[in-house]
Amino acid sequence: MQPTDDFDPVRVAKSLLRRRREGALATLMRDGGAPYCSLVNVASAPDGSPLLLISRLAVHTQNLLTDPRVSLMLDERAPGDPLQGARIMLMGEAVAVAAAELPALRSRYLAAHSGAEAYIDFKDFSLFRIVTSGAHLVAGFGRIVDLAASDYLTDLAGAEALLEIEAAAVAHMNADHLITLNSYATRLLGGDEAEWRCTGVDPEGLDLQAGPSVLRLTFPERVKNPAELRHMLKRMADIARATS
Repeated sequence: MQPTDDFDPVRVAKSLLRRRREGALATLMRDGGAPYCSLVNVASAPDGSPLLLISRLAVHTQNLLTDPRVSLMLDERAPGDPLQGARIMLMGEAVAVAAAELPALRSRYLAAHSGAEAYIDFKDFSLFRIVTSGAHLVAGFGRIVDLAASDYLTDLAGAEALLEIEAAAVAHMNADHLITLNSYATRLLGGDEAEWRCTGVDPEGLDLQAGPSVLRLTFPERVKNPAELRHMLKRMADIARATS
């Protein structure tokens, strides 16, 4: 089945990766290989790869430590018939986050799931990244397409300087620019008035969250360093102020 002309599967896939905070994780039972599905909380790495904080006591963790092959389904949770909303099934392997990446990805996960602060340092809990090899996207009738990982993951090449200051940039925005963040959410993205906070920045956009609600501010151009980020955030703020 081919997608219709007004359907942008890459945009929909990237939006789901950045906005969903829970998903259905499928693993293979370590005894016999039967399918096993469980509900997990999800955050995203700077490139959009899903991040999971899971306990070795859980069946799904025991399964993937034996066989890392997994699939993860993220869905739109649209009102009405759930089959009318978009959903994406990611295929790949669950890999423990390397020590060098742990501080940055730990911060990203906690920004998305602040309640995990109470148990993230328990000895049985670890952060895993799903290294995806492809995805199957379904977004309604005539909107079904298979995607390569390069279609929906964010290219981080050349953006090392931006990634180095991401945590500081997020903290600064949340400390000093909450009014601007709220303006992004309400005037540019159609969100309700709320205490919107920034949970992550990457070359393609800014993630905003207020309670269970998550929005994605996509930049019109890619940014690679702190100077370009400052310019882009000011540009988006000017656009928001000009929007009634």
